[in-house]
Amino acid sequence: MSAASRAAAPDVLICAGLDPSGGAGLIADVRIASGLGVRPVGVVTALTVQDTRGVRSVHPLDAEVVGAQLEALLSDVEVKAVKLGMLGAVEIARGLAGGLQLTAAPVVWDPIGAPSLGGVAFDREGFDEMLRALAPHLTLITPNAGELAALAKQPIGSLDDLVAAARHLAAGVGAAVLGKGGHAGGPESIDVLVEGERVEVLRSPRVADGEHVHGTGCALSTAIASHLALGASLVEACRAAKALVGARIASPVRPGRGAAAVV
Repeated sequence: MSAASRAAAPDVLICAGLDPSGGAGLIADVRIASGLGVRPVGVVTALTVQDTRGVRSVHPLDAEVVGAQLEALLSDVEVKAVKLGMLGAVEIARGLAGGLQLTAAPVVWDPIGAPSLGGVAFDREGFDEMLRALAPHLTLITPNAGELAALAKQPIGSLDDLVAAARHLAAGVGAAVLGKGGHAGGPESIDVLVEGERVEVLRSPRVADGEHVHGTGCALSTAIASHLALGASLVEACRAAKALVGARIASPVRPGRGAAAVV
């Protein structure tokens, strides 16, 4: 990328946890965003003890420091989109919500209830509190089927259930919802985007063993935010991001002795 291109690249804010293996979290997000031609800036929300075989523990950072970092950054840099990932604690969500008042950029949240690899418990009550704190700032939420079922408080066992839960959550929060069905069975990977009254079903061929590739949710939400920063509509951004992640799942990297990763 030339100096002129770098200068013109829109800034995308990433607030996420740190995965030392680089397969997910802030490091993976930076790789995806940079590859799409935007300039990532970031705030670390939590440190994790993990490798390619799973997450062993999560350590949220001081909420006041996280909030202060965000306020300082947004008082100086005009970001064109925001991606939120693992937050680690309700207090951090509240701190981020305060800082997000300083930007009108679209905000995409990948609401990680519990990592797919490892024994970290799912905190349903904390999850709901995070959503309440962030809801006024959100443009899009990208839960997988399990996270969507928890947020919408209704079971999901079919495509119709996925649509109904996404509609319910979108109406309650006032933001668009991309319900991800990629871990379900069947020959296709099917996601559902609910944006106001509009429902888009996004389909792609399922990649064998794709559910075992690490970092797909992080990559998807970051790619969506990056495309929004570049001027795409929400449905265009979701389609482009899904295609990117599908290609990465089909050709993952293997940085360690455990799971393959999208980057």
